[in-house]
Amino acid sequence: MSLRLGDSAPNFTADSTAGKINFHEYLGDSWGILFSHPADYTPVCTTELGAAAKLKDEFDKRNVKMLALSVDGLESHKSWINDINETQHTTVNFPIIADEDRKVSGLYDMIHPNSNENFTVRSVFIIGNDKKIKLIITYPASTGRNFDELLRVIDSLQLTANYSVATPANWKHGEDVVIAPAIKNEDIPAKFPKGHKEIKPYLRTTPQPNL
Repeated sequence: MSLRLGDSAPNFTADSTAGKINFHEYLGDSWGILFSHPADYTPVCTTELGAAAKLKDEFDKRNVKMLALSVDGLESHKSWINDINETQHTTVNFPIIADEDRKVSGLYDMIHPNSNENFTVRSVFIIGNDKKIKLIITYPASTGRNFDELLRVIDSLQLTANYSVATPANWKHGEDVVIAPAIKNEDIPAKFPKGHKEIKPYLRTTPQPNL
């Protein structure tokens, strides 16, 4: 069965470039981002792992642990990392799972029937500190992932998990947010003391409450 938003993220134990990992223990009280790659030594994924490594400090600030996956073996991963570090001018600083038996790929429905059976589709799962799946994105092999967008989404997910707000189109950290429709007008001053603007009765905005 396919995983859906709100489902518990399946736990697993697997070998990785950082040793054997139990996924839930690895996450601990942190959020997590799990992203898969079709295979080692693929050009787009080489740039992606380099981009992710350069943003590790940004993920750390948000209490998000990174974890990548490919169906190739551990020795292949370790050799590929050397190429990534060289060509992307960085140091890969998070684990890459060796999923040769397709166990994790199967748990997370990463092998699509319309793709090569040996390749994982390029999926991204963002997992909350409650071990629930908060976001799923699947990219085609030809389109590199936008890690700035993933950071933006994490900012929104973490904000809306703690406040009765939603984030509008193209929202970025620091911008106004939308007050949840369930909040009554008379309750807004207590919940959102920075004030609010009523554009329509169903569309009310307020400054980002956690700043």
